[in-house]
Amino acid sequence: MLIGEVARRSGVSARMLRHYESLGLVRPSGRTGSGYREYSGEDVRRIFHIESLRAVGLSLREIGRALDDPGFTPADLVDDLIRRTRERIAAETELLIRLDRVHATDPAGWEDVLQVLAVLRALGSPSAGARQRAALAPVDEVPVEALVEAALDESDPVVAGALRWALARSDGSAALLAEGLGSAVPEVRERAVRSLAELPGDEAVALLRDALAHPDAVVRGRAALALGALGEAAATPVLVDMIVAGRNDTDAADVLSVLAGDDAAADRISPLLAGRIGEEGTGPPARGRLTQALAGIPGPKASRALADLVGDADRAVAVTATYLLRLRGNG
Repeated sequence: MLIGEVARRSGVSARMLRHYESLGLVRPSGRTGSGYREYSGEDVRRIFHIESLRAVGLSLREIGRALDDPGFTPADLVDDLIRRTRERIAAETELLIRLDRVHATDPAGWEDVLQVLAVLRALGSPSAGARQRAALAPVDEVPVEALVEAALDESDPVVAGALRWALARSDGSAALLAEGLGSAVPEVRERAVRSLAELPGDEAVALLRDALAHPDAVVRGRAALALGALGEAAATPVLVDMIVAGRNDTDAADVLSVLAGDDAAADRISPLLAGRIGEEGTGPPARGRLTQALAGIPGPKASRALADLVGDADRAVAVTATYLLRLRGNG
């Protein structure tokens, strides 16, 4: 077959066939009497092999090795192809995400597009200062999805604070942050609940209420501290658990004292603390923390609970209870 017929049958242009020949990938088996290249059936099969290998991403040099080196083993090359393909997919996925985020800002002109792209690049910068400046950009220049992603990834406490501030001024971040509560990474879950705790509005409060039942104790604790500061009585059992566990127990006790601001609330909280002190399995350190927490709870029930502890077998608890009663004027 002459080159024109090969081109028609194979779908490879005559120009590309000549290029393959110049690289030594294809060598026509013969010549006609007039000197034209003549391709055999084997030559055409080789052309199809070349096109197949090109289709999976091999370079022409790699194809030459694959077809002509008898000792060539494809495993390493295929591994490299897989790696390069994954990198390309990741890069194109990132590009698509950026384009979607730019589109979501409804840019009016190319200056707006460039501004959003600059902010998105800065949010991913290795420089903490650049990330912080991006977080503090005008809200309408920063897509909320990008802010949430940055907040969930951010480890620098100063930048993280700026991002939470930015999220509190944005719309639509609560549901996206709630998705972060389901992350397999504990740090991401904590960043998500901390960000939710600083959002205004009923949606964030509802999500924090749901988080009180989260399997992660850190998430439960952050949600309870935020809700307790808002006067949400539902946070009380989790706050008591935090005191028992010794996890942010001082903060938990402070929030309980806020929740005990009226007599009815104080009368609900005092028995919970006292009950855990007397609960089997509560160790001495936890009993001491619970006793100290009673100091911040007003009312007669808390005073009676402290009075019951004056004769406790644990001397540290008994001394603490006696001291606290004196401070309350009951000693």
